[in-house]
Amino acid sequence: MAQVAAHITGTVTRIEKRPGDPVRAGEALVILESMKMEMPVEATAAGRVKEIRCREGQPVSEGDVLVVLE
Repeated sequence: MAQVAAHITGTVTRIEKRPGDPVRAGEALVILESMKMEMPVEATAAGRVKEIRCREGQPVSEGDVLVVLE
């Protein structure tokens, strides 16, 4: 199991995957906006999305776990 955390403080603007979706390492899972720039939060490993721990419009801090992969 891998936890994917926010690498910056920002706002979740888009969630690209849903629980059960397969993912490849480096694939965008969530898009964050910070300082008017959009930045993807990418899968750290290949697997399947087990859990989404954020919602669109939610502010997040650096280090917050956004997605759990299995």
